[in-house]
Amino acid sequence: MSGSETHVPKQGPAAGFEETVKDFWRSRPVRPAHGRKFAGVAAGIGYRYGIDPTVVRVALVAATVFGGFGVFVYLLGWLFLPQEGDQVSAFEGLIGRGRASSSPAFAVLLLILLFPGLTWTLSGGWMADGTGLIGFALMAVALYLLHRNRGQFNRPTMPAPAQPAAAFSMASASAASASTATEGGWDPLAADPSAWDLPNASPSGGLPPQTPPPPSAPPMPRRRKSKIGAATFGFAVLVGGVGTVMGLDGEPWFTMQHVVGLTLGVVGIGLVAGSFVRGGRGLIGLAVPLAIVGMALTTVPFENISVKGGLGDLTATPVQASEVLPEYHRSAGDIDLDLTKLPAGASVSTKVSSGAGNSTVLVPAGAEVKVSCETGAGDVNCLGQARSGVGEDTIDFTSAGDSGQKITLKVKNGVGNVEVRRG
Repeated sequence: MSGSETHVPKQGPAAGFEETVKDFWRSRPVRPAHGRKFAGVAAGIGYRYGIDPTVVRVALVAATVFGGFGVFVYLLGWLFLPQEGDQVSAFEGLIGRGRASSSPAFAVLLLILLFPGLTWTLSGGWMADGTGLIGFALMAVALYLLHRNRGQFNRPTMPAPAQPAAAFSMASASAASASTATEGGWDPLAADPSAWDLPNASPSGGLPPQTPPPPSAPPMPRRRKSKIGAATFGFAVLVGGVGTVMGLDGEPWFTMQHVVGLTLGVVGIGLVAGSFVRGGRGLIGLAVPLAIVGMALTTVPFENISVKGGLGDLTATPVQASEVLPEYHRSAGDIDLDLTKLPAGASVSTKVSSGAGNSTVLVPAGAEVKVSCETGAGDVNCLGQARSGVGEDTIDFTSAGDSGQKITLKVKNGVGNVEVRRG
């Protein structure tokens, strides 16, 4: 081998990790102008690697529901994948690497939106801590393997600036002038009439021959409509109905969240199966509202919100143990309970719950307190121990005292802040 031989990067399964990553960036998917639902990220990935874009859309929706990183991945694609007809992506256009149809202000907006999206991903979404980060890593590995095995197909070509062909040159003009001079005559046009070449002229000087039009291609046979969409819809309705009936019958596992999750899982399987037979696209209209309902049910604990406790704020300051109610409850409203007026040596047990509102409880400074604090969405400050965010997180402990008072307290909110402090 000669020393001047250039190195040709490998593509496909034979490429190494670094070559695969570099080749992915050079031939990254292009967001199409047509056939997309929103920004074209899912459609671009699907067309680039020869898979149905519906599969990519379902994966992004599932990643948003379970882990919260689907939105972050979509924003990354919107920012770093070029749009069809552009020379570079929105980010590269922002830093002056080429022409992009997105304005610099819009590119800055996408950059700003990446920060809350990343925070949402790292916080774990609605699942356990770290789920978003693990899911993001799994999606990155899946994209790497997809490019490694199918990156040699459907490689996009970025548009280059048009180079107009030269219509006149000094050399041709000089040659034409010399030609006419040798003929012994002066031509004001500086052209040799014998060199005139009319396009499509026939040798006999008549009209050019007529080229018959190419035969039209036969019409493509219509693809037989798949029944997978209707079958999936019927099975999803059956699963949702059976789950709802079992939940009403007292089965504890079949909560509304689980029923919606099972139904959404059936729809997702139908979408994946339909992507191989070009069917079931109508199921997207069912998957999106189910995903929204699932996010709402998972985020907000509606089971804590009832209509039995009334509406409005509640304030209570009992001075005797007998005046302490077994439960202080509001469906919507703030609850303020002051137990600092109880006599020494009193032992009481009570529960404070609010469906939507803030709950504040004051306990005596020297009392022994066995406390449990919980909220579905809000801040918790329970005798110095604090939590914040979305998702039920119970603080349960016993704080010692020296006054002889014993208080057993349970505070549980659906949506709102919980605070227990010593008076």
